[in-house]
Amino acid sequence: MHSPSSSLLRSLRHSIQPQAIRWPSATAARCRSSRPYSSISRSHPAPLSARNFTISSYRSLPPPSNPPATTNRGPVSDEDTQTDFGSMDVLGNTPAPTTSIDACLSHGFHLDNGVKIGGGSGCLLIAGEAFGWKPWEADGSGTPGKGPKSMINAKGQWQAGERAWGVLEVVWPKPDLLILGLGPSMLPIAPETRRYINSLGIRIDVQDTRNAAAQFNLLATERGVGDVAAALIPIGWKEPRG
Repeated sequence: MHSPSSSLLRSLRHSIQPQAIRWPSATAARCRSSRPYSSISRSHPAPLSARNFTISSYRSLPPPSNPPATTNRGPVSDEDTQTDFGSMDVLGNTPAPTTSIDACLSHGFHLDNGVKIGGGSGCLLIAGEAFGWKPWEADGSGTPGKGPKSMINAKGQWQAGERAWGVLEVVWPKPDLLILGLGPSMLPIAPETRRYINSLGIRIDVQDTRNAAAQFNLLATERGVGDVAAALIPIGWKEPRG
């Protein structure tokens, strides 16, 4: 077989060279249906490898900050514009009620006005007044004077008869909240006792005596002694045996 001539190779080389794309004019556009375009050879770029478009999903994180070498913030400023948040007291200028609890003893209480309740008696604080309170000396039928009575029923619930709440029945206006301190520990309150106090329009918050006294001091200072009352049993109270 003979090798192609040089003139043939030259003509083939000119025939395969890409030609410039000429967009049809308006006249040629109107004649598209009558005169079709000649095929134009277009060179398509070769597909690029996916490795060229690899995008890293990792972000550069800033280096971790080092702890300060010292906690010294410089000399203390003597300007009056700075606020000492450690000495802020919202109720600092509000006087405490005279019936606030100053000390809880095993046999009684000391009030802020100097009144001391002893002899193993509890206290009932209502409307700025303090009353001695012994709910264990009144049974459910309202017969007092039969000695200490167990305040815990057969279900392990703290229960007091209606006679123990006589002051709440006659006081007006009645407090919105009664904080009940049940001695050294907190016990569930009997549904009958809760139902009776709620029937007077008073809500109940049950705690042990120490926490109940602290909460009464705070709420009575904030809301006033007319809205908050307390019924506290000494922290040394023990249930009678038998």
